[in-house]
Amino acid sequence: MNTLRRPLHWIRQGFAAVTFYTILPIPLSWTADFPLIARYAPLVGLLLAGLLALADLGLTALNMPLLPRSVGIVLLWVALTGGLHLDGAMDTADGLSATDPDRRLEVMSDSRSGAFGVMAAIALLLLKISALFTLKANLLWVLLLAAGWGRWGQQVAIAFYPYLKPTGNSAFHKQAIRSSWDIVPSLMLMLGMAVLPLAFDPTWGWLQVGLGMGGGAIACLTAIYFGQRLGGHTGDTYGAVVEWSEALILLSFTLF
Repeated sequence: MNTLRRPLHWIRQGFAAVTFYTILPIPLSWTADFPLIARYAPLVGLLLAGLLALADLGLTALNMPLLPRSVGIVLLWVALTGGLHLDGAMDTADGLSATDPDRRLEVMSDSRSGAFGVMAAIALLLLKISALFTLKANLLWVLLLAAGWGRWGQQVAIAFYPYLKPTGNSAFHKQAIRSSWDIVPSLMLMLGMAVLPLAFDPTWGWLQVGLGMGGGAIACLTAIYFGQRLGGHTGDTYGAVVEWSEALILLSFTLF
């Protein structure tokens, strides 16, 4: 690929990632190269976080109270992803509820939502709403870290664990991330996001920076947890890693 075509190739991959991971309208003629979109997942998370922060500014300008504003932001969060990750978290919860480990993948493939899946969705939504209701300052930064690290956790799952459904819809992600080196660029990006406020706010403390970096540990541990429970990952558990990482990262900021 010549040097002129390479940037266009990267841009088309980025648009393909936005098309796959969100419902944002992207012309089909702009999208291609879907097999490599997992490399762009954290960038999509940052894009979503920016849109959510803008929505929060708009609702604040309309004098909407904090609680309904928090509910609206979380619902918009789900809507912008088309419920892709939340659906995966629900299927994963149903699968892990099976007492027979050999039936877990079969249960996760069932299109019907079970009681554990519904409970997982309710828990995730409540955790996110309550966290946003508590976090009144630095919302953009917090959203950037939660959405970005959550999708980096998905990359960890892809890189370090086998895909359990060779013919599954998300099997192609293994083509994008074949080793730990493929997730280093997004790791550097997210670490940069964690320390970025130091360049603009002299009162910013290292506790906040530590929390920002700690989001990576939360995302990594979440990927490990689901990988160990199932012996690998599927498209559903990729979504579960994103959702639970986001919720736990938001929750961690409320503790300090």
